[in-house]
Amino acid sequence: MSFSSFGLPEKLLQGIYAAGYSAPTEIQQKSIPSALEGKDILGCAPTGTGKTAAFMLPILTRLINDPQQVRPGYPRVLVLAPTRELAQQVADFVRLYASSTRITSTAIYGGVSYNNQIRDLKSGVDIVVATPGRLLDHMEQHTINLSKIEILVLDEADRMYDMGFIKDVRAIASRVPRNRQTLLFSATMPYEIRKLISELLSSPLFVEVASSTNATELVAQHFFSVSPTSKMDLLVEMLRNEEIDTTLVFSRTRHGADRICKRLQREGISSSAIHSDRSQSQRQRSLDGFKSKAFQVLVATDLAARGIDVEKISCVINYDTPACAEDYIHRIGRTGRAEQKGIAVTFVTNEESGNVKKIELVTGKRFRLKEYPGFEVPKQVVESNAGKPSYLQRKAKYYRTPRFA
Repeated sequence: MSFSSFGLPEKLLQGIYAAGYSAPTEIQQKSIPSALEGKDILGCAPTGTGKTAAFMLPILTRLINDPQQVRPGYPRVLVLAPTRELAQQVADFVRLYASSTRITSTAIYGGVSYNNQIRDLKSGVDIVVATPGRLLDHMEQHTINLSKIEILVLDEADRMYDMGFIKDVRAIASRVPRNRQTLLFSATMPYEIRKLISELLSSPLFVEVASSTNATELVAQHFFSVSPTSKMDLLVEMLRNEEIDTTLVFSRTRHGADRICKRLQREGISSSAIHSDRSQSQRQRSLDGFKSKAFQVLVATDLAARGIDVEKISCVINYDTPACAEDYIHRIGRTGRAEQKGIAVTFVTNEESGNVKKIELVTGKRFRLKEYPGFEVPKQVVESNAGKPSYLQRKAKYYRTPRFA
């Protein structure tokens, strides 16, 4: 199947091919035809499957086929995204796909000045991509009016729930016309999202790609037993010994991300950190540097990393085992994309062993806990662990295998 088989406008096809796309992904094949007919779509698919194009190409087609003079502050399309990084990236895709058209768009998110956003809204735009909090601010200031919205998109709906935005989403949706088209995409379907679907969507077409709880088969997953005081040394050892091109390291906290980044820099490993304490310009520089491979390693928290869309990430390292199994799925979904193989590594301490069981339950897989070959545990750690070995230590010894085998 080709993009031209959908009957997309020639101007849109030019933008698609200019972006380097040759054939639609599975979710695009399943979603685009019905979305073009104006049907509501409920898409369940993991990160990296092409969801943005799945909802944006039908939207752009509608705007091209039905051009209208946009009134200042009255957009025709609203896309809600959970983080400013994701909002910016969706807006970038819009501009890329619509490069041969006259369709206008803007991104609205926090952490930056209101002035440019207000200027764009006053000039009139077809599409607004926004985070819920900043959009509500604009609504209160009367710089945007949603009464002319024709299509509402909820992107990464499960993450908006995780971040506590569902109440904001409902408030925003109540200001959008009822006779709109609604497209909702999510990697997982917790109860609150299913409830939201029943409220906002009308007889939606359900589209599912793979399983929202099974990690891609292209990702080799490894779990290594380690003490809390040895994590940093193991990370450095691994980055030096393994043939890894680009690595995304996840830290549980912002402070931890900064600490990891500083240690890697001292070890001569090019790295940068991205989290909510950094300014938007700092986060963008870190992301751009990682994309251009100026940095080998990007250290991130879950919140900041949700919107990261970087092709060909070789390896994801969970410095801290995620307490939420869904976060694990989202994390490792950053590698093994676009038919490229990837590696996911998780460091596990005794205290984090319960989190591994949660991950096994949700993914439906059993993971062997190993020791990293050749890595020597510091003497003081060995002494502190003297006596009867822990469950994880016994399991690691039993399952010991070559590195990344």
